[in-house]
Amino acid sequence: MFRTAVRNVLAHKARLLMTVLAVMLGVAFVSGTLVFTDTLGNAFRNQSAKNYDKVAVAVTTWAERGDEETPAVDEATLEKIEDLDGVAEATGRVSGFAGVADPDGKLIGNGWSNTGSNYSPGTDGKDAQYTFTEGTGPVKAGQIALDKETANKGEYRVGAPVRVATNGPVKEYTLSGVFTTEDGAVNAGGSLVLFDTEVAQQLYLRPGQFSDVTVTAAAGASDQQLLDAVKPLLPESAEAKTGATLADEEAEMTESGLKSLNSMLLAFAAIALFVGVFLIANTFTMLIAQRTKELALMRAVGASRRQVKRAILFEAGVVGLIASVTGFLLGVGLATGLRSAMGMFGGKIPAGPLVVSPTAVASAFAVGVLITVFAAWLPARRAAKIPPVAAMSSVHAVATTKSLVVRNSFGAVITLIGSALIVAGAAQGDENGRWLLGGGAFLALIGVIVLIPLLSRPVIALARPLLRRLFGVSGKLAAQNAVRNPRRTGATASALAIGLTLVTGISVLGVTLGQAIDKMTTDNIRADYMVSMASGDSLDESALAALRKADGVAAATPQRAVWLTAGKGGVSASGVTPGDVEKVFNLKVVSGSLSSLKDGEIAVDRKTAKSHGWKTGDSVPVTFDDEKKETLKVGALYEGNEFLSPVLIPEDVVDPHESVADIREVWLTMDGGQSAANEKAVIDALGDNPAMSVMDRQGVRDMFGGFINTALNIMYALLAMALVIAVLGVVNTLAMSVFERQQEIGMLRAIGLDRRRVKRMIRLEAVVISLFGAVVGVGLGTFLGWAIGKSVSASIPGYALVIPWDRLALFLVLAGLVGVLASLWPARSGAKLNMLTAIKTE
Repeated sequence: MFRTAVRNVLAHKARLLMTVLAVMLGVAFVSGTLVFTDTLGNAFRNQSAKNYDKVAVAVTTWAERGDEETPAVDEATLEKIEDLDGVAEATGRVSGFAGVADPDGKLIGNGWSNTGSNYSPGTDGKDAQYTFTEGTGPVKAGQIALDKETANKGEYRVGAPVRVATNGPVKEYTLSGVFTTEDGAVNAGGSLVLFDTEVAQQLYLRPGQFSDVTVTAAAGASDQQLLDAVKPLLPESAEAKTGATLADEEAEMTESGLKSLNSMLLAFAAIALFVGVFLIANTFTMLIAQRTKELALMRAVGASRRQVKRAILFEAGVVGLIASVTGFLLGVGLATGLRSAMGMFGGKIPAGPLVVSPTAVASAFAVGVLITVFAAWLPARRAAKIPPVAAMSSVHAVATTKSLVVRNSFGAVITLIGSALIVAGAAQGDENGRWLLGGGAFLALIGVIVLIPLLSRPVIALARPLLRRLFGVSGKLAAQNAVRNPRRTGATASALAIGLTLVTGISVLGVTLGQAIDKMTTDNIRADYMVSMASGDSLDESALAALRKADGVAAATPQRAVWLTAGKGGVSASGVTPGDVEKVFNLKVVSGSLSSLKDGEIAVDRKTAKSHGWKTGDSVPVTFDDEKKETLKVGALYEGNEFLSPVLIPEDVVDPHESVADIREVWLTMDGGQSAANEKAVIDALGDNPAMSVMDRQGVRDMFGGFINTALNIMYALLAMALVIAVLGVVNTLAMSVFERQQEIGMLRAIGLDRRRVKRMIRLEAVVISLFGAVVGVGLGTFLGWAIGKSVSASIPGYALVIPWDRLALFLVLAGLVGVLASLWPARSGAKLNMLTAIKTE
């Protein structure tokens, strides 16, 4: 039996090729994901260890510019730390945002990881954290140093002027040197600017103070002993840890982030393998059907049912093993390619070896072999139950009426339960509702897969008249062939249905959410431009003053972040400019008047007022962040605006309570609306600052809705593999179906069906099966997209279901194209059959 199984694999290697490819792709995704994330984790762990290798103790104070409450480490404290026994050196650091312009005036880097810090030379005149390849570190106010990547991108050389932006006006500095570093901001695709220490303190904190301190140990000194000695010298709010502890914590954070990536990629690998199960099961079902006489003969000469079953499962195991080996090698190549691709797209990954862990190897082979054996188990079980006499008489074991009734009844019950859970989950909408929805989606998908053979006849029957009318005999035969074996058609179509269910559901949800965000932007904003920091930090008050003086500005208001303690608890507020706020935002007043803001009163959105029991005219006692109390009068109630906090408060009321304004954005309405001239006026008013983003209304829409399109594209790319496997399933089914029908095709040729019509018949059969699967997938996916959207609609203003008919039509067209492409090889093989040889084939 063992030798027979091996010979069967070798004898049917061409027909098993598509199965090998399907399993190979799934295994490649699994092994590639594990190798890639293991490699990244190892590289970042090594980098963390390297960064903190010479750090005995690291001190963090959380002090920031403008925050007078949180104490920092002053120079006197730094000197005390340096004088401790066992301390070789103590270095004070301050840091914040710093953006560098490229030759075109655009920001180098991605904004959030563009960093500035201080150059702090030790007794040897060097800063151990940086290695200079050109020039030296900055030693006076007008100098800076740049990391090598940023200097290359900006085409800067030592001695050249460099425009640098912090959160205020752009300033020009002279480049004193270029350095290399393992700093995380630079590795994340950002930039690093080093200033003289006094300049950095003025920019990011306070003169003579540091936010962080790193301590280097002398030879023989214990890190823990130094930590115990340093702690008593620090402010109460400061935090001190050993370098080893920080390295471990950073490594844990990296691993935590990679786990999310790992889980997402493995989820898509699971989808691809789930699709592959149908291809494998279909392939072995057809192979067994073609070998009924052979299997019967084995039974007749003494092979037991168990032996037949084991032989087929062994064949599946061999196929799985071959696919696992090739898939694993492909996965390692995929991991290497992903690492290189991240570097090409600006993500700098620390150097390190490719990590192929035993877990990755074991997982790849376990997945490949177990999935293949599992998928072949049911066909093997059926093969073992074929009666020897019936099989030897060429009477195939056709599914009984009872088995079909049981299958369809089971499928209907599962589908109904799943649909009911989906509707219940969509209606409930909270976390429990989403669990219901997820469970219902799984059951509904399984139920529809079970019912697909039953659905194939009536659905394909609808297309039969059209096929006959357009393509004549070829169309009629194609429709009949497609439903000749409903189970086979169903298994082939299921793979496409699963893929398109996911793609359609994601599309419906994504387009609906995108439309809601777009509508929210249109309904809430009247402003022509929004100005903000590319880093996400606060704008400097000087930028607001400059914008108010810009040519063509008709109205300008900041959106200042303010926190108030009032009523039942805290409430966020927006510090705005009275008289201008209503010109840049659409604010629907429910009661009172927004003009009351000019009198120092506040405006509250209707829902917040209701929850606190406030109404127009009420006096509300509030406490600001500086713990000073005031009583503010509610001058107006308005319908909430998604771009503003629930309370609007005049700027001049906030000013006495904040030493530095937290300006998140500035909104502008221009004379003459949006135009190239007005946009240039705004940019010029900001000093052509590369760190400040100027967006028109379309830019604001894209910013809020762009992540949805990005997420959609990522999902499409990841699900593409599942669709590729589905295509392989169509190719495999048609190729083996043509092999089974050689005699029939020979007879058709003999009675006048020429080669062109044979090709057309097979091609149309593939298109019909593909479109059938696509219709099922699009229908179920639309239902799921509606349900998921409904479950989150309460938290999305202006939510309304949008069916992307153009995309759904495109999916159906692509499914038809898939059928055409999948049929090329089988159709060519069928048309080339010699009719006399085919007629004699048993």
